[in-house]
Parts: sequence; C-alpha cells; structure tokens
Amino acid sequence: MSSATHLVRHVHARCYTCVVPTARPRHTITETDDVAEALDIAAQRWPEDRGARQRLLLRLVRAGRDALSSQQDKVAADRGRAIARTSGALSGVYRVDELERLRDDWPA
Repeated sequence: MSSATHLVRHVHARCYTCVVPTARPRHTITETDDVAEALDIAAQRWPEDRGARQRLLLRLVRAGRDALSSQQDKVAADRGRAIARTSGALSGVYRVDELERLRDDWPA
C-alpha cells in the first residue's frame, strides 16, 4: 500500500483537543514525502532536535517566515532604489498645467 493511500486508524473516537488550554487555531500536518524530506533536511541543520520532529516543524515555519520577510524587505529596498534612480527623469517634459489640459479633453 502506498503512503498516499495509507489509512490511519485512531483508537479513541473522542476529541482530546478540547482540554488543550488555547483559543488559537490548531493545524494538522500529515508527514507526506515532501514534509518528511523537509524535516530530514531540518534535522541536519538543527541536529539537537533530530528526535523531535514537531520542534523541527516549528523551526521550519520560523525559518520560512524569516526567509519570506527578508525577501519582502529586499524587494521593497530594490523598488525604493529604482524610484530614487528614476526620480525626476521626466522633469520638464510636461507643462505645469498638463493635467488640467488632459481633463479638459475628457467627456463631462
């Protein structure tokens, strides 16, 4: 039976999460091949948590957050540099009253 079709049978049918003291959302992640590979790579990066896959998963989430945040900061900085580099490039091309002249051409 492939891992994609493997069924997990739970011994207890009752809900046990209602006793967890949190109002925050909970998420369930199945250890698919992709997730297992990511956890194995994380175990190489953080060997002290090799035996605690849930801690590795949290580390991966934080590392992903940090990487995305860093990428967003870089994109914003690149845009800022592009704006500064091109600022004033069209100075003097348009007349001071150009916007009003364009609006005069628009239908009322």
